[in-house]
Amino acid sequence: MLNSAATPDNRLSFIDQAGFDMLRATGRHQLMQVLWIYEHAIDMDGLRQFHRNFGYGLAGRRIERSRLPFGRHRWVSCPGPQTELAVATTARPRADVSDWADEQVHLPVDPEHGPAWHMSVLPMTDGSTAVSLVASHHIGDGIGGVLTLMEAVAGTKRQFGFPPPRAQTARRAIAADLRQTARDLPELGRTAGKAVRLLRRRGAELLRSARAENESAPRTLSTEPVSVPAVSVFVDLDAWDRCATGLGGNSYSLLAGFGARLGERMNRANARSGTVTLSIALNERTSLDDSRALAMTFASASIDPRQCTSDLTGVRATIREAIETARTTTDETLELLPLIPLVPKRALQGLGGLFFGSPDDLPVYCSNLGDVDPAVGRADGTDAEYVVMRGVDQNVTRRDIESMGGQLVLVSARVNGKISIGIVAYQLDAQNSKTRLRELAALTLKDFGLAGVIE
Repeated sequence: MLNSAATPDNRLSFIDQAGFDMLRATGRHQLMQVLWIYEHAIDMDGLRQFHRNFGYGLAGRRIERSRLPFGRHRWVSCPGPQTELAVATTARPRADVSDWADEQVHLPVDPEHGPAWHMSVLPMTDGSTAVSLVASHHIGDGIGGVLTLMEAVAGTKRQFGFPPPRAQTARRAIAADLRQTARDLPELGRTAGKAVRLLRRRGAELLRSARAENESAPRTLSTEPVSVPAVSVFVDLDAWDRCATGLGGNSYSLLAGFGARLGERMNRANARSGTVTLSIALNERTSLDDSRALAMTFASASIDPRQCTSDLTGVRATIREAIETARTTTDETLELLPLIPLVPKRALQGLGGLFFGSPDDLPVYCSNLGDVDPAVGRADGTDAEYVVMRGVDQNVTRRDIESMGGQLVLVSARVNGKISIGIVAYQLDAQNSKTRLRELAALTLKDFGLAGVIE
């Protein structure tokens, strides 16, 4: 068992606190899901061992809220499985695997009260088996999840040294948080000054964005739940790479081209320029001792979907430039995050566009995990025939989705001889169903001369 620093700082980073506080303010919960499909006999003993091993590192903790309304929340230890491994007692047809995966997403997940993650198994009538692991995005991001999967397969039980829940009495916890707030006052003062300067420069722009988002949300349907379709695409790696090379690109630019073409089909192109904005997740996690849940930033790239199917050289250059810009430019809005603990929870509901992008550009969110370690595809110790990762949400309302102008999220990984693309999408004023999303995904693959399995 590996232990990190003996006396770690267990306060949440400001971005993690912002994400958690927005969860509590809005009720919308961002999750990660990994789905393995085994077409050969699964090793249940190996899978149970994986389940026992997974609850360490980033997955072996929960969030403990400050007892002060303006205090910093903290990580507390919660090692090992947080629920039993749920094995379905009745087999279902293979055609049901996608619906079953969606059902797992709607089971309770809570990064504060637990369980922060859960794992399920579905035997299917054709002899294959599906395995689902769902975890709160507020305990880890995509790369963090990949690292935790690798450690679970290897049997590595990493612990950060966080205290157990409620390790301090209420009086001591309040006193500690008051002392910490006092120490943070100089930084809060500097941040408040930055906020004033930002509002002077961009106040009108931010107000217009917030007003547009608010006005676009239908009042009468604000609490109506919405089902956001999700499908999984699998393409043979050799075919994918041949296509990318033939178009003068690489796997990354082909994924961007696929996202841009699919975005165009789902009416997410800019009405004036015809381009599609990709919001590309960039990893900032450089150490296994990095306890941040969200160790990432985003690059923004405008891609012309009309050129993607004939030449990817421009797309490749655009992505390279966007990543370089994101790496070398400070996002001034993120510098305001130290103020998050002071923001009333009701006010947080309107800050999503400020910190996580305005819906004006109708972005296509793209998380490219690249070539992941083969261990990620071995939940039971053997190579699953299909592995996909998805970014999914709980408790999405019509107001949420329509104020964002719809949604399109891609999560891609290269593992076990295939590239997988998890697609979660919703288009305004359209038929939103898995059947239609599969058709759109197949047509987009065909644009590039590709075909694949779409679950």
